[in-house]
Amino acid sequence: MSVDHAATTGSGAEREAVTTAAATALRYYAVAPGVRLNVRSGPGTGYPIVRVLPVGAKVPIFCQTPGTWVTGPYGTTNIWDNIDDGEYVSDSYLQTGSDGYIRPRCA
Repeated sequence: MSVDHAATTGSGAEREAVTTAAATALRYYAVAPGVRLNVRSGPGTGYPIVRVLPVGAKVPIFCQTPGTWVTGPYGTTNIWDNIDDGEYVSDSYLQTGSDGYIRPRCA
């Protein structure tokens, strides 16, 4: 059953379960306090900056991939987080609560 179908035709409990699953599937993660974070076109510091996140930003992580090693407020890592189509940030600047992968690997 598709999400759209369940949301429009299922019982109240089914609709609530689908809505809850969708809400929990996509979490937003805070950028380290006081940091304006460069967003790059690929998973590494050699990729061009496509925009800068403002202080206090929160972003979704759709998938993660290895790239350039970076040291930031949350440690040293080569994990890069895909936050939008063609947009990556170093995981060392996002408060994910983990030193490892928390989302699927990018294809």
